[in-house]
Amino acid sequence: MLSRRKFLKSAVATGLILATSEPQRAFTQVAPVRPRRIIVDSQIHMWPASTPERPWVPGATPQIPEPMTIERVVPMINDAGVDRVVIVPPTLEGDRLDYAQQAVQRYPGRFGIMGRINVNDPTTARRFPTWKQQPGVLGIRINIASAQAAWLTNGTTDWIWPAAEAARIPIMFLTSGQTHLFGPIAERHPQLSLIIDHMGVSSDTLRHGKMQETVDQSAALAKYSNVSVKLSSAPLFSSEPYPFRDVTPHIKRLFDAYGPRRCHWGTDVTNSFNKATYRQRLAHFTEELSFLSEDDQDWVLGRSIMERLGWT
Repeated sequence: MLSRRKFLKSAVATGLILATSEPQRAFTQVAPVRPRRIIVDSQIHMWPASTPERPWVPGATPQIPEPMTIERVVPMINDAGVDRVVIVPPTLEGDRLDYAQQAVQRYPGRFGIMGRINVNDPTTARRFPTWKQQPGVLGIRINIASAQAAWLTNGTTDWIWPAAEAARIPIMFLTSGQTHLFGPIAERHPQLSLIIDHMGVSSDTLRHGKMQETVDQSAALAKYSNVSVKLSSAPLFSSEPYPFRDVTPHIKRLFDAYGPRRCHWGTDVTNSFNKATYRQRLAHFTEELSFLSEDDQDWVLGRSIMERLGWT
């Protein structure tokens, strides 16, 4: 039988153990739970075969011989764990959106669309107030090739920016070395969301060896808070195999300039289809870019583009 003195000593010791161990146990048992990362590919071209009933634009050439159909894309993104995709209809589709909208209808919540416009038709501005009421449409994509460079200086495109700003329509754009001309546009229209495609680099600027100059132009626009950049199409710009380390300095340059909330991952998979698998294009950002923290990846891989496009 325990004496009174021994009982008291035992009780005090037990109390001390509990006092010191319980908080520690509680602390170690409660671990923060990271919310599931939503992954969004900010650009994929999709198109069906050309048929007499639904022909491609005359003279247009697809980036790969086989159509990039809904049936090809869905298993591909499912396998990689990609939740959503922004469809940018290719030029061979013209301004039509019906095929992209089939994807939206068949897979609700997984596809959004950047529509195309006829830059030379200012009457299109009449459609802007209801532009985003079209099924799946999130914004507009404008591609200005080198032969059309004057559009940005001769007044051809002047009607677009105020109309899009008033209607709160985000615009993705790509030029052939004229990215710097969007600085004054961003300044005059601070409520207009402008998204630089493919780090600002087009096939034309790449062919002329002007990637560094073009990336510099894109980085310079970071001072405008309404401008963001897609870190997309990296395999196309690389002269090396995966993980495309010669492109890493350009990606980091833009990431440092814009930060994680204004950088967007994207594959543009059909523009360099044989250079990397779809899963590698995602692993490039999750496994190979050491300067991206887990939180950075959350933003770059999905949250940032959803926020910019208002895609809930």
